[in-house]
Order: sequence, then C-alpha cells, then structure tokens
Amino acid sequence: MVRKPARMYRSITGPAYTRRKFMGGVPQPKITIFEHGLKKERSHKVFLVAEEEVQITHSALESTRITVNKYLAEACGSQNYYMRVRPYPHHVLREHRQAVGAGADRVSQGMRHAFGIPVGTAARVYPNQIIMEAWVDEEKVIAAKEAFRRAKIKMPMKCKIVVQKMDGI
Repeated sequence: MVRKPARMYRSITGPAYTRRKFMGGVPQPKITIFEHGLKKERSHKVFLVAEEEVQITHSALESTRITVNKYLAEACGSQNYYMRVRPYPHHVLREHRQAVGAGADRVSQGMRHAFGIPVGTAARVYPNQIIMEAWVDEEKVIAAKEAFRRAKIKMPMKCKIVVQKMDGI
C-alpha cells in the first residue's frame, strides 16, 4: 500500500490514541536514537521551536534527526556538540485502507467511518514547544543554525530557531 502524504496526519483532532496494550500490530517508530554527541556543558544552546499545533510523524522526526546529526558531525566534529530530539511519537495513527484507482468504486464500498488499523506513530507538538536542541560552543553556533534551517524544511509546520547563551560559562 502506498504511504499517505503527511498532510493527512498533521492536524490534531480528538484525544490522543496512545494505549498500545489495547491495540495489536502497532508498528515501531522509525526514530530510535534521540541523543547524539558528547553530553557536556557548552557555551550556547540552539533550539528548534514549533510555532503551530501539529502532529509530526515518526518518519519526519527521523529524517530531521539524520539531517541535523550529519551536518553537525561534519561541521563541528563528532565530539564537539550534543544534540537531542525532545518529542516522542506516542500517538498511534490509524487508517481505513480502501482501494484506489479505476473501478475502485465497485470494490471499496466498505464502512464510511471505520475505526482503522494502526499504520504509524506521531508526536503531538504545540506552539512554543522545543522539538530539537543542540549544545555547541560559540564558534559553532552558525553551523547549528544552518543544521536547524535544513531541518525546518522537513517539518510539517513553521518553526523558528532560538539561540540561548548559557550563564556562567
């Protein structure tokens, strides 16, 4: 079956559907690693912050994680940054699969408001919530901002990049 576009799942409607022990066959999230680099205090923190209320699919989180990690590892070196993905995809996405194409109207005359089967997971994100953060030194702030600019392209909503200087360092 063809993967549906992300726009089908990005709006938050209804309560969260998270109780996995009551449902069978929920696929594992694609994102399994949430932290990269060496965790120690740095002089600056760079954040990727959501500006809208949205659901981010697990595949979108994984693609942004790969993009940011790859760019920061090349620009800063693998030991000169710490990057973390904050939200976890708890919400289970459901879909009532129907046949599409020519003549499909005769084939798929099933229930109109069917409950659906689990097809993936998503993280619910609200305005001003931090999606990703990177701890870098002062000379690497521009590289972190560029990495998050590339990550913004893969997100299903508008994001902003916030740089925070740490006190006492």
